[in-house]
Amino acid sequence: MSRRGAAAFALAALLALACRVEEGGPAAAARPAPDFALQDLAGATVSLAALRGKPVVVDFWATWCAPCEFQIPVLNEFHERHAGQVEVVGVAVDAGGREVVAPYAEERGIRYRVLLGDEALAQRFGAIGFPTLFVLRADGAIDSTHMGLVDPGELEAAVEAAARAAPEAG
Repeated sequence: MSRRGAAAFALAALLALACRVEEGGPAAAARPAPDFALQDLAGATVSLAALRGKPVVVDFWATWCAPCEFQIPVLNEFHERHAGQVEVVGVAVDAGGREVVAPYAEERGIRYRVLLGDEALAQRFGAIGFPTLFVLRADGAIDSTHMGLVDPGELEAAVEAAARAAPEAG
């Protein structure tokens, strides 16, 4: 195996190991997600509390995070399939804010809502790396956490579990 091939294999192995899922489910005691009020790329303020009533997917990411780029198509497709039923928000943690994030989002065709956050908020949620995705129940509780890239089927299953765990969403 070439040096480049070995490096690619090692990177893939590390990414696979880094991808971890912690699920709550109906019987688990879920903790409330930390509330926030953040600006989106258009300058509108979006609060997490205002998104209650349906499951919410919160993806913490950064423009400098190479694996985060691979999650964009998965979230775009999920967002389009579940528009109106599930909220999908990407929280960018870049220190450069809108000036860095807006061109990146446009170039990569991000179609879900992008909010401008920071690493402190990501840490309050419990993210220890990027990307880290949280699936919230309709009542605002964290139902599952996905560190690393999320598989489309895994995301579907996690959101279905979150929807079942919150009867008031029905």
